Amino acid sequence: MIGAFLNWLQHGFGKGPTPDGQSFSELLLGSLNFWNLLEGTHLIALMLFAGTILVVDLRLLGVTFRKTKVSVVSNAILPLTVFSFIFVVITGTGLLFAKPIFYYHDIWFRAKMVFLAIALINILVFHGQTQKTQGSWDADELPPRTARLAAAGSLFMWLLVIATGRFIPYNWYECGKPQPAFINWVEECKTSDKGEMNLAGQHL
Repeated sequence: MIGAFLNWLQHGFGKGPTPDGQSFSELLLGSLNFWNLLEGTHLIALMLFAGTILVVDLRLLGVTFRKTKVSVVSNAILPLTVFSFIFVVITGTGLLFAKPIFYYHDIWFRAKMVFLAIALINILVFHGQTQKTQGSWDADELPPRTARLAAAGSLFMWLLVIATGRFIPYNWYECGKPQPAFINWVEECKTSDKGEMNLAGQHL
């Protein structure tokens, strides 16, 4: 079901009636200059987003801006965080649209989505629970343990999101190549066009 949808999205959506017609996905991927612009914008927006997160988290950890209230740092940074995150989502969606089948069967992309989900949940928990008491520790040089744990978890998760994202272009693990059974299972290679292959080079 998912495979059929992704195949249509990559090869059928927007394709013209002529034999040499291309889908929207194929046109996007084949447009070298626009693709490079899209990928470059995604990386720049991600660096800006990660930088703003780093500043706030380091303050919550009591490492930087210790004499400045947490709310002052957060309020000054938040517009940039929201702005950059919007661009990260838009450009990331465009990159995914260009090669949906590739990303779906890529272990690094799947790991990135898991870490991204955990990072977003951490943000929701912080704003929904920990931040409710911020008034009592806003000016503290060293915020309470719960805030520091949230900041440390945030830094760690976003680091993993960035790291796994940068591994995506490398084909160390790819369906149709000899690789461990666990990797084949995680990537769902059995449902891919390339199929799954064990370490002995045998198609399964």
